[in-house]
Amino acid sequence: MLDLQDLQLIRALDISGSLAAAARALNVTPPAISLRLKRMEHRLGVHLVLRGSRGSLFTDEGIRLRDEAVALLGRLESVPEVVANSAAALAGTLRIVAPLGFGRRHVAPIVRSFRTRHPGVVTSLTLAESPLAQAAGMDLIVHIGTVKDSSWVRHHLAPNDRYVCASPDYIRRHGGLTHPSALADADCLCLRENDEDLALWRFMPERAQPDSAKARRNVHVKVKPALSSNDGEVICQWALDGMGYMVRSEWETSALLEQGRLQRVLTDWHLEEAPVLALVPSRSASSARLRLFLNHAKKALKPTPWRH
Repeated sequence: MLDLQDLQLIRALDISGSLAAAARALNVTPPAISLRLKRMEHRLGVHLVLRGSRGSLFTDEGIRLRDEAVALLGRLESVPEVVANSAAALAGTLRIVAPLGFGRRHVAPIVRSFRTRHPGVVTSLTLAESPLAQAAGMDLIVHIGTVKDSSWVRHHLAPNDRYVCASPDYIRRHGGLTHPSALADADCLCLRENDEDLALWRFMPERAQPDSAKARRNVHVKVKPALSSNDGEVICQWALDGMGYMVRSEWETSALLEQGRLQRVLTDWHLEEAPVLALVPSRSASSARLRLFLNHAKKALKPTPWRH
């Protein structure tokens, strides 16, 4: 028989994608997580997780258990609100985790204004380098970019593109770019985040160009990081200082582009979009205060602040 901690482990593993990250989220050691998982598999008589070099993947049986665990935990966590009256439903705690830079600039003001309108809800905002790794126990994750298959329910908050930028001075000194492949020999500033390959930049043509078959194909460029950091603001400052090309989100670069402090290159190409998403545990756990916050956030980001 499985207990509550078993279900919480499965949900944490679903969110974080690896045993080590799930252990950090649950504040236990990786060996303890591995031992509990082995005991679960022994009791159930099936393999639940496949371990690999790039993380952990659920088996078919693991996926079924994950879905049940998320649904059961969602119903359990919503019990206090189900039995409360409508007035109390807009009380309690709302726990949110968001990326550092975007959280400071956009989520914190949204939380502040939400508190002003609904003082009965105690809202806790955590800013993290990797929000998904901090998701255990949270009611809502603000995430930028696509999400791997997950039982968390996605809510679209705002559009967000990604651009290749550099300072005008750097572009003058190096002559700009005519094709993404030229980035392989350029100074590139790379951000380490979400366990992604920071040196692989994927381009798609902005529009069909019949005069160039090569330009019509998607291009994946393996760049050589001249500088790298886990802090997006550091990467952006290096670009402003004329140190090289960077790939950064529209929300962060739009004002700098408008001011002329940064300049886009390769405008006939685009990278994968990185929409701003709100992730919540499950539909069954969607409380009144959570729905209220989601609506408030969507209204606050419409029209999109970084698009004029």
